[in-house]
Amino acid sequence: MNILILALILILGIYALLSRDLLHSVIALSALSMLSALLFTILRAPDVAITEAAVGAGITTIIFVWAIRHTQRRDKEEQ
Repeated sequence: MNILILALILILGIYALLSRDLLHSVIALSALSMLSALLFTILRAPDVAITEAAVGAGITTIIFVWAIRHTQRRDKEEQ
């Protein structure tokens, strides 16, 4: 189980780095944080898991989406 979660974390991290769309990267990072929280729960660190879920997947995602929303997106034709 731990190996599967770690593999998914690695895949999501690579996808977040290589994605050309910022919103997709933020969603991947949010999922990565939730998987990290799940891994911390499995490893019997509930206080760290709660903090990771609240800050990593909650507040950080909201701030990033808010920042992306307030910027202008370029169309593929403009690149």
